[in-house]
Amino acid sequence: MRDDLYIICKFTVYQISAMEKKIINIDPEILGGTPVFYGTRVPIKNLFDYLETGESIETFLEDFESVKKEQMIKVLEMSQKLIETSTEILNENFT
Repeated sequence: MRDDLYIICKFTVYQISAMEKKIINIDPEILGGTPVFYGTRVPIKNLFDYLETGESIETFLEDFESVKKEQMIKVLEMSQKLIETSTEILNENFT
């Protein structure tokens, strides 16, 4: 029970810090509304394309210098949370 409480608290803190630091920007005026790293014109998809082809995180950051390492880590953490949540929902619907 204590672990569950810690996870909920940790998730809440994460959400607040993510909102304060603005990690992702979706604006119709920037690349037609494609999700980009906040303060850049670098699509979030580029990060996943790099990882999918086996490129390192360091290579991505070198190629897209306007993206901060902290932003990239937060996007990966957010993606993990979405996958974990989606997996729980999918399991409930298909079991």
